[in-house]
Amino acid sequence: MNSRRGFLSASALAILSACGRSNKKVIGVIPKATSHMFFVSVHAGVDQAAHDFKVEVLWNGPQNETDFARQIEIVDSMIAQQVSAIAISATDERALVAPLERAIKSGIPVTIFDSGVNIEDYVSFIATGNFEAGCTASRTLAGFLNGATDVAMVMQKPGGTSTVLREQGFEQTIAKEFPHLKIVARQYCMADAARSRTVAEDILAAHPNLGGIFASSEAASLGSIQAIRGRSLSGKVKLVTFDFSKTHVEALRDGTVNAMMVQDPFHLGYSAVQSLVEKLNGQTPAKRQDLPARVILKADLGKPEIQNLVQPKWLDESH
Repeated sequence: MNSRRGFLSASALAILSACGRSNKKVIGVIPKATSHMFFVSVHAGVDQAAHDFKVEVLWNGPQNETDFARQIEIVDSMIAQQVSAIAISATDERALVAPLERAIKSGIPVTIFDSGVNIEDYVSFIATGNFEAGCTASRTLAGFLNGATDVAMVMQKPGGTSTVLREQGFEQTIAKEFPHLKIVARQYCMADAARSRTVAEDILAAHPNLGGIFASSEAASLGSIQAIRGRSLSGKVKLVTFDFSKTHVEALRDGTVNAMMVQDPFHLGYSAVQSLVEKLNGQTPAKRQDLPARVILKADLGKPEIQNLVQPKWLDESH
């Protein structure tokens, strides 16, 4: 077991012992989408927790983050299957309220991870401090820019709490701390990398003197990287991205990306399962857990802890 998979507290070890003496529980885990690298990483953490705590995991989610109707179907299916507990990253903070309330009323405890829902009776809410991450992204981008200039946002989609909070943090901090910077464009990519490239290209064409872009998600980042490279603007238009992939890392190395904001999706998935195991074993997990996002620069890529975060060995093993 590597260091990322070995962070068991004394209470967690007690849970392991308790789980070993009983029949396996089934925990349904519903990501926003199954197609993004972020949720591949979450899945790895979920699987590790299932192994450590001796529970079964039923992993199922929509292909795309915009498909909240499919996510509702999955929640209802898990209720019908009478899973022991549910962990969910909600595609929409309002649309998932009714199905999750149905789950809770049927006696199924629910943990919310990554992206919030407008309910109160959940077990734990475990997420990156997204508003603060957006504030940090604005300060990071401003640090790369000299004097008054225009900046833009390639945004994820309406209704997704995690990315909306990042975008709000970015926008409010620019207005409050950097009045010499002007946000001249804000466009949604609707969680689609191809669409985000079109969005970013449109912004670059409309604003030839643009100084920088904040891309608030994995999909928004991938399209922004392609658009900047396609127009030979690497290093000229400063880019701060969110999340990670091999494409992100390569773009940071070649100067297309100036800084990556990186979450810890493995820990996120692990902690979501752990919170429900604690609940099922009669414990009271923390109601809220905020995980920090980290700014990664090119100079950081050689550090072992950064290598383990953005190029984990388990990711290579899973492909």
